[in-house]
Amino acid sequence: MAETIASINSKINGIVWGVPAMILILGAGLLLSVLCKFPQFTRLGYIFKNTLGKALKKQEGPAAKGSVSPFKAMCTALAASIGTGNLAGVSGALAIGGPGAVFWMWISALVGMCTKYSEVTLAIKYREKNAEGDWVGGPMYYIKNGLGPKWKWLAVIFALFGGLASFGIGNMTQVNTIASTINEAIAGFVPTTEGQQKMIALAVGIIAAVIVFIVLVGGIQRIGDVCALLVPVMAIIYVVAALIVIIVNITEIPAAFSAIFVGAFNPSAVAGGVAGATIKTAITKGVGRGIFSNEAGLGSAPMAHAAADVKDPVEQGIYGVFEVFMDTIVVCTMTAMVVLLGVGIDSVPYGESVGAELTIAGFRSVFGGPIPAVVVAICLTLFALSTILTWGLYGTRCFEFLMGSKASKVYQIIFVVFLLIGATMKLSLAWDIADTLNGLMAIPNLIGVLVLCPVVAQLTKEHFSKVDKVKK
Repeated sequence: MAETIASINSKINGIVWGVPAMILILGAGLLLSVLCKFPQFTRLGYIFKNTLGKALKKQEGPAAKGSVSPFKAMCTALAASIGTGNLAGVSGALAIGGPGAVFWMWISALVGMCTKYSEVTLAIKYREKNAEGDWVGGPMYYIKNGLGPKWKWLAVIFALFGGLASFGIGNMTQVNTIASTINEAIAGFVPTTEGQQKMIALAVGIIAAVIVFIVLVGGIQRIGDVCALLVPVMAIIYVVAALIVIIVNITEIPAAFSAIFVGAFNPSAVAGGVAGATIKTAITKGVGRGIFSNEAGLGSAPMAHAAADVKDPVEQGIYGVFEVFMDTIVVCTMTAMVVLLGVGIDSVPYGESVGAELTIAGFRSVFGGPIPAVVVAICLTLFALSTILTWGLYGTRCFEFLMGSKASKVYQIIFVVFLLIGATMKLSLAWDIADTLNGLMAIPNLIGVLVLCPVVAQLTKEHFSKVDKVKK
C-alpha cells in the first residue's frame, strides 16, 4: 500500500515541481514584474527604508485589535519560509546541481520578489474580518472576493491543499527534524542508545506540542509576538556563524563566486566536472530550491500578511519583497558559502544526495568538534519551531475558511497531536507527500494572482504616484 501511494505521489510531484510548473511560477513573476515596472529593482531603496528601516527605528506602534504590526506580519511569514530547507535543502541542491544551482536560486528569488509582493498586496486588498474580529486573508479570499462567488470552488481547493499540507510540511516533518538534530548534537558529547534516542524524540515532541498549543490559542497577536522575537534571533545566530566561516576563508570567495557563475552555464567546467550535472539540472535544482524556500507563488505567506495593521495594500506588499530577499538572497546564500568555502569547491560530494550534514561539515571546518552540530541544532530548532507556529496559523485559516471559525479550535488540537506522532516516526513518505501538497497550493493561487494582476498593477501605480508627488 505504502509503495503504491509513494508511486502515485512521485508522479504527481514530478508534475507540480517539474519544469513546466517552474516555468509557470517564474513566468508569472516575470509578467507581474513587467506590469508593475519591476518594483523589486526600481523601488528597492524605498522598500528597504519602509521595511527594515522602520523596524530598526521602531516606528511601529501598537496594532489595532484583530491585527498585528506590518513587521510582525512579515516575521510570521518569514518564520514559515526560513526553515530546514535553508540549511539542508540548499546543500542538497548544490551537491546535485553543482555550484551553478546557487545562481539560478538567485534568479528565482529576484523574479519571485514581485510574485510575493503581488500575493501580499492582494491579501490586504481582499481580506475580511472573521467572527472573532481578526483580519483574515490569503489566496482563498482574493480568489473568492476578487474573482467572484463563481470561483469559490477554486478557493476551496487551495484551502484544502493548504490545510492538509500544514500537517506535513509545517508539522510532522519539522518536529521530526528537531528531534533528529538534537539527538545528533547530544551524540557528539555522550553516546546514546536507540531507546534513549526515542525517549529524547518523544520529549522533544511533548515540549513542542505544549509550546505550540500555548502560542496558537493566543491567536494571531501571540503568534506575531513570538515570531517577531524568534525570527531576528535565529537569523542573527545563523548569519553570524556563517560569516565567521566566510571570513576565515575570505581568500577563497572569488573562486566560490566564479564556480557559481561558471557552473550556472557550464557545470562540467567546475571541480573537474560535476557528476551527472547539466545546465538543466543546475537550473531545476536551483530554481526549485529557491521557490520551495521563499514560497513565492505558493500562496502561504499572504495568510500571515493579511493580518497586518495597514490600509494601503502596497504598504504591506513591499514586505513581501524584503521577505524573499532575507530568505533566499541572505540565508540561503550563507548556507551555500558555508559549504563551498568550508567544505571546499573540490570536496563537495557532487552527484550524491546530501542534507544538513554537508552544512555541518562546512561549519566544522572552522569550529571543529561537536560545536557545529550544536550550532546547526539550535538554528534548526528555532527555524523548525517558528515554521510549525506559522503553519499552525495557515492551517487554522484554511480550515476556518472551509468549515467556519468553530472548526479552527478542533484543528489546533489535532495539529498539536500530530506533533507527538511526527517526533517519533520515520517520515520519508510524509516528507514526499507534504512536498507535493505544498506544490499543489501554487496552482489555484497562481490562477488567482494572474487573473488579478491588473489590480496589482493599478494599486502599484497609485501608490508610487503618491510617493513620487511627495518627493517633488
